[in-house]
Parts: sequence; C-alpha cells; structure tokens
Amino acid sequence: MSDGGTWKRLVRTKDIDTVVHQNEDVPEGEHSGLAKRLSLTDLIGFGVGIVIGTGIFTLTGVQAKTNAGPAIVISFAIAGLVAMLAALCYAELAAAVPTAGSSYTYAYATIGEVFAWIIAWDLILEFALGAAVVARGWSGYLQDSFGLPMAFFGEEDSVVNIGAVAIVAILTVIAALGIRESKVVTNLLVVLKVSIVVFVIVVGAFFVKASNLTPFVPEQQSGENLSELRQPLWQWISGVDATTYGVTGILVAAAVVFFAYSGFEAVANLGEETKNPAKDMPRGLIGTLAICTVLYMLVCLVLVGMVKYVDLSEGAPISNAFDQVGLGWAKVLVGISAVAGLTSVMLVELVTVGRIIFALSRDGLLPEAIGRIDPKRQTPVRATVATGVLIALLGAFVPLGALAEMVSIGTLFAFLVVAIAVIVLRRTKPKLERPFRTPQVPWLPALSALTCVGLMTNLAVETWLRFLVWLAAGVAIYWFYGRHHARLDREPETAGPSLGS
Repeated sequence: MSDGGTWKRLVRTKDIDTVVHQNEDVPEGEHSGLAKRLSLTDLIGFGVGIVIGTGIFTLTGVQAKTNAGPAIVISFAIAGLVAMLAALCYAELAAAVPTAGSSYTYAYATIGEVFAWIIAWDLILEFALGAAVVARGWSGYLQDSFGLPMAFFGEEDSVVNIGAVAIVAILTVIAALGIRESKVVTNLLVVLKVSIVVFVIVVGAFFVKASNLTPFVPEQQSGENLSELRQPLWQWISGVDATTYGVTGILVAAAVVFFAYSGFEAVANLGEETKNPAKDMPRGLIGTLAICTVLYMLVCLVLVGMVKYVDLSEGAPISNAFDQVGLGWAKVLVGISAVAGLTSVMLVELVTVGRIIFALSRDGLLPEAIGRIDPKRQTPVRATVATGVLIALLGAFVPLGALAEMVSIGTLFAFLVVAIAVIVLRRTKPKLERPFRTPQVPWLPALSALTCVGLMTNLAVETWLRFLVWLAAGVAIYWFYGRHHARLDREPETAGPSLGS
C-alpha cells in the first residue's frame, strides 16, 4: 500500500450518524446495545463518586506538605478550572454523540482511527492504573482505622496487598452484575461520603487558625534533592534549577492533583445508557465538576487551617488533622468516609474501563469476543472481569505511589484531544445537531488545550517517559492487530477530516 493510502487508512473516521445510531437494528449474534437506565441524578452520582476520593483523602496532604503549602487551595482551583474548560468541550460532544467510549469515540468521528486508538489506550491507562492506586489507598485507610497487619494491608514492607485484592474482587462482581446494581451501590456510597465531607468542613472550620495559613504561599526553595528525572518537564528543558513551593510549587501541585479530577470523564462514557443524553450529559458533566471543585477547595482550606502544612500526614491527612486538634473520635468518621469514597471511585473506574473495551471491540480494534455484551446482565462481563484481574494484580504487588502522576498525564492528554475534536467537528460537521454548544469556539477549546499542555509540562520527566513507553506499546498493538481488523474495513471508508473544508 502507498504511503498516501496508508495515511488515509490511519485517519479514516466513523460517520457521526453511524455513531449515534450504531446500536439500532443490530443483527442477531452481533454486539447488542447497552440499556438506557441512567438519569441526571445517576450521572452526577457516578461523577461525584469517582472524583471525590483519592484527591481529598490523600493528595491534599502530600502536595500541601511537599509543594504548595496552604496555597494547595489555589492548586485545586487551577486544576478545577482546567477541568471545567474540558467539561464544556466534553458537554458538546457528549450531547451530540452520546455513546460508550467517550473521547475515544469523539476522536474516531473527527480526527481519525489511529488517534482514536491512542486515546482509548490512554484512557485504559488512566482508569485501570487509577483504580489500582485507589485500591492500595483503600487498603491503607482500612489498615490505619483498624490496626491491620502492614504486610498485607499497608504500603511499607508489603508482601502482597490482600486488602486491595479483596476490594477489587468484590467490586468487579458488582460491576459485572449490571449498571443498575452499580448505580445503586455508588449512589449510596456518594451520599455517605459527601455527608462526611460536609462534616469535615463544618466541624474542622472551628479549629482553623490564621497562623497556620501564614504564609499562604510559602517562599520558593531550592529543590536540590530532586533528581533530573523528578524535575518538572519545563524546568528540565529550560535548564532552570529545580525548586519547590512558590508559584512553581502551586503549578506542580495543580498538575499532580489533577488526578483527583479524572472522574468526570467517566460520566461521558455512559452516554449510551442515559435516558435523555442531550439534556442530561452536559448537566451531569458540569454539575459534577462544580460540586467537586467547591468541596475540594473547602476541605483544603480547612485542612491547612487546622494543622500547619509541614505537620500534615501524607498517608491520612484529614483523619490525622482531627487527631492533632484533639478530636480523636472524628478519626473514625473520617476513616468511614475514606473507605466509602475510595470504594465508589474504584467501582466507577471498573465500570468505565469495561465500557471503553466494549467500544474498542465493537469497532474491531480489539477481538469482538472480549467486549461482548452479556444478554442477561447487558454489561460487558468478560471485559469487566479481565479488567478486575489486571487491577487486582497491580494492587497486590506494585507500589503505585510514584505512578499516580501517570493518571494525571493520561487525563490531561485525553482532554487535549477532546478540545481539538470540538474545533475539528465544528468545521467538518457544521450541520450536526448540537443540543449543547461549547461557547466561544474555537477560542475556548484552544484555551482548554493550552491549559492542558501547560499542566502536563509541570509533571516529572520520568512520568513523561513512562507515558511515552505506554503509548508506544499501544501503537504497536494497533499496528499489528487493530488496523487490520477494524470494522471500518467491512464498511465504506470515510476520508480523514480536512481542516480546510
């Protein structure tokens, strides 16, 4: 095949109308559709269920102590703003193209097959690795609350993390049973979690001391102990000496805590299962971000006000803060909140990865048998179970603290592609019905793309290297399998998008 023919094949796109109606009139024996059972409340429940978790219960302490100080509040505000810009882009595409696979499917319909595969591979990294990180965090909170053996539930001297394996196994069964069972469990956990988060904000506010908030932005310090691989990418490229705290610390913390905002992407993955996606998708996405950003900022403000940032616990900052101010009894409540919060995060991530694999197999980029929908449960059982096994193995044996940044870079990369897709789709499909329109196109999506790149450059060099290795592995799978088995090979091809048309 000529170079021109190969490139045309790589950037071929799915027809928008085909994407929207791909579950209608499906021949017997092929992929069946997902049931439409979710309301706006369910969408926000899923979104809040995955967003509020690791960010509040662990990342706040680590990043306030090591990078931002009390200005961690600003870091979360910056991360929330970038996420909101991305949400406005997601809202247009999610309402116009309601389908499983989210940014993968959007990319497939706009900028081409190879880019869509890269995004899907990136999303699998984001949610699977994120779930494994959270599983170990869940096990750690369980150990801290009940004094369980560190070797089987903790992070230090861990042989095999039984706690992580156990919770992933239980949640995999729930996710495989069906979206109805998943949403009931998730919504119950969200109610409990948000209630205790509000408790933390209200009660903790009485113990805030102004002296703990001064200086609000700690003076910039030399990061002489940082190796070159641990430097933010922009510092390494520019040759600037490594530093912590100050403005640099705020931006580095914002890039890392972006991990905490990765959840709203899961809402967009549920488009095919939403009763009224045109109206509920945009509201679900934006509502999730608004609620979570406010809660994050308030919890951060209370936390650094209760305890001097240098004295914060990195493992269990909130429960430890109540301990330090003499409210040991509150530690139990916060422990319950952490366990509930991290449980709901893992459940939504398991559901999300299953839907992404379903979308890939439906398009032929992965073997169709992997993503086949169970006729009784109407869920991709095989994909969900396979994902659960992978996450359990990672959670059991791999210390993932250093890899948490990869979730942030994966999320930001996906948001970058979605912002570009909005601009491309406005030019290539100007007559597409858009129940929600992103304001100020192309300027707002362009701003969203730039802010994503800006935060990505604040992540460590080693994070970039690991991310590039993962992408290279994904490209290899696509090159040797996906492009040869794509469903578009069995259908009339659509030429790649032309920005000049």
